[in-house]
Amino acid sequence: SCVSCVLFRFKDSRMDDVWLVDFYAPWCGYCKKLEPIWQEVGAELTRSGSPVRVGKMDGTAYSGVASEFGVRGYPTIKLLKGELAYNYKGPRTKDDVIEFANRVSGPAVRSLPSRQMFEHVLKRHSVLFLYVGGESPLKEKYTEVASELIVYTYFFSASEDVLPESVPLHELPSVVVFKDGTYFTYDEYEDSSLSSWVNRERFQSYLPIDGFTLYELGETGNTALPITDCYFSIMNWLKGLIQRVAAEHRDQFNRDFQFGHMDGNDYINSLIMGEVSVPSIIILNTSNEQYFVPAEPVEDLQQLLQFFSSVLDGSAPAYGGDGILQRIKRVAYDARSTVMSVFRSSPLLGCFLFGLPLGVISLMCYGICMAESDDDTELMKRDGFTDEEEEEGEEEEQQFSKLQRITVNGCKSL
Repeated sequence: SCVSCVLFRFKDSRMDDVWLVDFYAPWCGYCKKLEPIWQEVGAELTRSGSPVRVGKMDGTAYSGVASEFGVRGYPTIKLLKGELAYNYKGPRTKDDVIEFANRVSGPAVRSLPSRQMFEHVLKRHSVLFLYVGGESPLKEKYTEVASELIVYTYFFSASEDVLPESVPLHELPSVVVFKDGTYFTYDEYEDSSLSSWVNRERFQSYLPIDGFTLYELGETGNTALPITDCYFSIMNWLKGLIQRVAAEHRDQFNRDFQFGHMDGNDYINSLIMGEVSVPSIIILNTSNEQYFVPAEPVEDLQQLLQFFSSVLDGSAPAYGGDGILQRIKRVAYDARSTVMSVFRSSPLLGCFLFGLPLGVISLMCYGICMAESDDDTELMKRDGFTDEEEEEGEEEEQQFSKLQRITVNGCKSL
């Protein structure tokens, strides 16, 4: 079952065992929410006979260990295998965490010895990477990429006779990805590095997008052309147009765009700090937080293709960005959104949360002002003056001045 990591036990077995560790902080609300799920993960992996040892570590108590593994926030889930440490970035559900542990704890590249096994695995995975051939420099490169990107997907290898006749390969060795009911082959001369190609192809050509998926898509590192990592929020009949572009114009746009749809506009509105009508099309460039919208409503496929092309050639106007003014605007927008959401959900709570601090600040300001006024009065008293004495002093000064003028005039007369 899941037990707390005792530091010496963890260090002693760290290099020999595979550890799935939850780095947490006692004050972290998300960590407390993860706790029951983590217990289930530990129990399930133990029941299944998994070699993965599950534990958790207070990152605030063992800050040196947390720092060693690059923990910058809580909760952080890492799978530690020998010298390697893999970050888990998926949904914090029991099934997703267990699937991650089983995938990453095994070999980076799994062998498929038969056609039956290949067909079985193909049915289980919506996206499947396969190296076909014997030992070669390409296989070494493929293994390196698999070791890096196994956190996202599985990698397999097989001999040519494992593939069905419907998958003819023009040359060996080859790296193939199976998805969307078809397959695509890596071309070393056209597809840049193998790592970039795998990172781009690990998504289906068209997929539903939510906040988590958008975060994952933003990490693909697709920087071959000026516009990278672009995604589309689209609803109703426009989905069909986007799907046609993804399928029929793959060669033209696949290297620069990821296609999909997002239900509703709340997430997009918060992302661009504006209002997007539904249905609509928006292109997001997550590398610099810019976005693009069509100048006119899209009514047919040709208009849509022209819009995509204008983004690629730079003629489409870009909005947003990650400049200093946009960052200031983001801070103000987030603060305003937080205040509005609190008042919408609970007006009384909003009044209490924001009214009480304002009241305290007002009292503090009033107290400071009154203290300064009292200090001035005390200083005057210390100098031997009261308000009345000060007025009398001013009158005596005026009389003395008047007497001086009379004296001077008298002297002149004489």
